[in-house]
Amino acid sequence: MSSLRLLDKIKQDDSQDAEIKMKIFLLLQQLDMQLLNSSLKLISKEVRTTPATVKNDIDLLKCFSGKEEKMALESIDYTTDYEFSNGCRAPPWRQVHGEICYVIVKPHDTDLVCITCSTSGVFINGGMDPNTEEINYERKGEIYKDLMTLLREISPAFAEIMAQQDLQEAEDVMSVYDDDAVDASEPSPSQRFQEHKEKYGDEKPMQPLVKSQAINKQKLEPSLTWKDLDLSSSPDVKVGRKEEKDYKDNGKYETSKDEEYLKSSSPESKLRANLTSSMSRKGPKRSSEKTEEFSESSSESEEDEEQPEWHQETSTELPSEYWQIQKLVKYLKGGNQTATVIALCSMKDFNLAQETCQLAIRDVGGLDVLINLLDTEEIKCKIGSLKILKEISQNSQIRCSIADLGGLQTMVKILDSPDKDLKSLAAETIGNVAKFRRARRTVRQYGGIKKLVRLLDCVPLRSANLTADQEKDIEVARCGALALWSCSKSTRNKEAMRKARGLPLLARLLKSPHANMLIPVVGILQECASEPTYRLAIKTERMIEDIVQNLSSENEELQKHCACAIFKCAEDAEIRNLVRQYGGLTPLAELLKKSDNKELLAAITGAIWKCSISLENVLKFQEYQVLEILVALLADQPEEVLVNVVGAIAECGQEPSNRTIIRKCGGINPLVNLLSGTNRALLVNVTKAVGACAVEPENMTIIDSLDGVRLLWSLLKNPHPDVQANAAWAICPCIENAKDAGEMVRSFVGGLELIVNLLKSDNNDVLASVCAAITNIAKDEENLAVLTDHGVVLMLSRLAYTTDDKLRRHLAEAIARCCMWGTNRIAFGEARAVAPLVEYLKSSDPDVHRATAQALFQLSADANNCITMHENSVVKLLMDMVGSTDEILQEAAAGCISNIRRLAMANEKARYG
Repeated sequence: MSSLRLLDKIKQDDSQDAEIKMKIFLLLQQLDMQLLNSSLKLISKEVRTTPATVKNDIDLLKCFSGKEEKMALESIDYTTDYEFSNGCRAPPWRQVHGEICYVIVKPHDTDLVCITCSTSGVFINGGMDPNTEEINYERKGEIYKDLMTLLREISPAFAEIMAQQDLQEAEDVMSVYDDDAVDASEPSPSQRFQEHKEKYGDEKPMQPLVKSQAINKQKLEPSLTWKDLDLSSSPDVKVGRKEEKDYKDNGKYETSKDEEYLKSSSPESKLRANLTSSMSRKGPKRSSEKTEEFSESSSESEEDEEQPEWHQETSTELPSEYWQIQKLVKYLKGGNQTATVIALCSMKDFNLAQETCQLAIRDVGGLDVLINLLDTEEIKCKIGSLKILKEISQNSQIRCSIADLGGLQTMVKILDSPDKDLKSLAAETIGNVAKFRRARRTVRQYGGIKKLVRLLDCVPLRSANLTADQEKDIEVARCGALALWSCSKSTRNKEAMRKARGLPLLARLLKSPHANMLIPVVGILQECASEPTYRLAIKTERMIEDIVQNLSSENEELQKHCACAIFKCAEDAEIRNLVRQYGGLTPLAELLKKSDNKELLAAITGAIWKCSISLENVLKFQEYQVLEILVALLADQPEEVLVNVVGAIAECGQEPSNRTIIRKCGGINPLVNLLSGTNRALLVNVTKAVGACAVEPENMTIIDSLDGVRLLWSLLKNPHPDVQANAAWAICPCIENAKDAGEMVRSFVGGLELIVNLLKSDNNDVLASVCAAITNIAKDEENLAVLTDHGVVLMLSRLAYTTDDKLRRHLAEAIARCCMWGTNRIAFGEARAVAPLVEYLKSSDPDVHRATAQALFQLSADANNCITMHENSVVKLLMDMVGSTDEILQEAAAGCISNIRRLAMANEKARYG
């Protein structure tokens, strides 16, 4: 309106100046509109960064992180693993400045940098103080629109690698990316059985109790108690963490005003103040955990980090115990010391194993109260709280809540208490809670592993007339072993236990006469035996004898864990011999007859399988007729048992006399039937077992009649290299012992093309097994011609530069056999396969020498190949092998030298006449 009035006033003035003013006014107005429009366009293009976009960028970059040079970054991780409900990871007093999170990035070509991600962009901050482990939030450089742009600017290597990456490929990687590094160790048989039982068993899922109420929707997260401490007014407050490699496993907390007040007050007032603040502290400790990479044992039955919420039905359906426990929790919050102890005792009288009672405690905030009671100085309150936590922590949701609320850190501190009852309860509760990865990591980071190992040091267990105090020490050691058993599922925790010198203490406890002590001790050894260092220590500490003796215990659970420990340890040849020397094969054979307990049966068959790798043990098992029992177990057993049974049969089948026993006991038919399964571990073992049986011609007849060779051939299409390799190895004796092998192979449509295509594999065992199969297939000229048409010569030539002796041997044999068709000798020379073959003669493996000499003999029939061999000094190497005791090697070497000599003489004759 003011513009219109100004225009009217100018129009009323007829002077020339008024006209000029009007033109200037119109131009200014036009300019103003242009400026506004351009500003709007710029503003509309600017999209403020959100927590979701930052998270997506970081998750994407994690896909390109690793030690390998082809990776864009060495590592990238958040400084805290706690995420607020709004998606931010920055503390609340920094969120008001628009900050979302902080990440620590290590490019390959620059130093570690700490980056702030905010709504206005990303920038490098002041970094991490190595002493206080705190972040300096001050900006130290320019603001970039996103992480990619910043990293391209500071790291030329990152920019170069990312320029080569296809973004679509990155999205594909994201869909299958797994953030958990797992241990390559093999799961024990009973653990595999338990996992199968949990997955497919007839247990009913947890039934919902009540309808969702507002209290159930509360998310466990740190409360804004910083406001009470005036932290929001201090912009220079620095918090943070650094990568694990830069830190030791320890943790520090800032003392709040509430805690200072408790220190200066009477015990009763301390208790009141602690409980009053319990509901406002929902777990700030979790946000101070160190971020680190971790590796868990594959034997672990991993629980989800995020547990599903309980869903409630109607309040009228809840039993009276639910409401009684909720009243007791209210007394815990507001009562004095006496009322608190009485309330704890009353709560303990309820059946805390029931889900209803656990639900009642959690719903009304009882977990917070119980955990805060552990910070008081009242022993009775601590003991009462720990007794309740020990019972309810059997529930997976309760375990996660305890970890979220910082309960583990407090319990680890209690392990230093002089009160032995307290230490026992704290250790046992830690054992219950540390069933999932994050909890185990927390225990280690706060020094819990060292403290738990110290608990194992007690009086000799076989001492007579123990005092009450000594009995308490033994109970403390037992609870410490239970906690370490849970923690030992982590590879890093295993290493921490070893460094804390826990093995000698475990060896001492292994001599205990009590099963309740032995079970957790053997359980620890069972978990740790997947590590070579532990297997060595188990030998040096002479633990095998004690483990073998406990196989004869009357406690089936102890027998199961001893068998699982042998299963893990028997990967070592020396330990397999020790098991036999200490008489361990006898109880294993006896326990094999207990087929009712499937978990025990899985453990026993697993131990027999691994012990059967040694021929001496196989001969001993023959005396106990173990193989006959194993064949009988091929029917009506769960897969976890079958994997081990078939594995044991496969190892026993390496002994010729056992192949006949398998046939006479009717084992061939069920073994062939198992070839149509889908279980990877079972397929690996059954292919080996069928291959072992096929060495016997009579067995091969049965396998062929059951279409076993076709099933083996179909397994070459299996996506798993170990299945492919074992299937190819099994095919070799089948072809050798089949009546009309050539026609049988040709009957498999596309079979030869499949075999040749497998030579493109990256797995050396697959390549060696396929070369061995080609050697047998090529004995038939018609099949060799088809292989040649499929390009077998070129594919074999590409493998000639390998350094793997196993592959070298079978590759040389395949080349020797393929030379017997058409112009294949010349083709191998043209494909440059001759020169690398000469290098094979420098190997230390005599089998490689024999196969290579045969290949060179066949190749030397071509003049150009002879010239190549002579240029690579083959004559000197072959001269040494002419004197070998191996007749086949002698003849091949002499024949090759003879061909080279004939060529030289013909050349001389042609030159000089």
